[in-house]
Amino acid sequence: MELQEAKDRFVQAWGTLATQWGINRTMAQIHALLMISPNPLTTEDLMAQLQISRGNVSMNLRDLMDWGLVFKELRPGERKEYFFAEKDAWKVAKQVAKERRRREIEPVIKLLDELRSVPVRAGDADSETFHATIESISRVVNLADGALDAAMKAEESLILGTLIKLLR
Repeated sequence: MELQEAKDRFVQAWGTLATQWGINRTMAQIHALLMISPNPLTTEDLMAQLQISRGNVSMNLRDLMDWGLVFKELRPGERKEYFFAEKDAWKVAKQVAKERRRREIEPVIKLLDELRSVPVRAGDADSETFHATIESISRVVNLADGALDAAMKAEESLILGTLIKLLR
């Protein structure tokens, strides 16, 4: 396999994989291309390499910057904007986890906390079942949030060491 074919396959695979995480395919393909590019790329570079429109590139670059995965570089004397991505996979994974936590887990925790404040009516099966279910879900979500928090604070070597021990 030649390098260009390998790059194309990586970009396509990253786009497909990202849809499993709830990220749109084009956004992931732009991210993949920026990760494997040795130099920052312009909007025009991305349009040409991925065969997508300027609007599609612009919208997805904005989202990637909001996620903290892509950064803009301005060069003195040039009107073009250049974009680059973090290349360290561990940092990328931690940033994705941090952003997903902020967008998905934290609102659920807030909602569950509000729902837990509804008074329980003793002897009322609906009320007791509701509260028991909310408590159960809350414990699971908070446990997952705690595990995610610990993973985000951990260093790559600690996580890898722990995984290797578990696999033995």
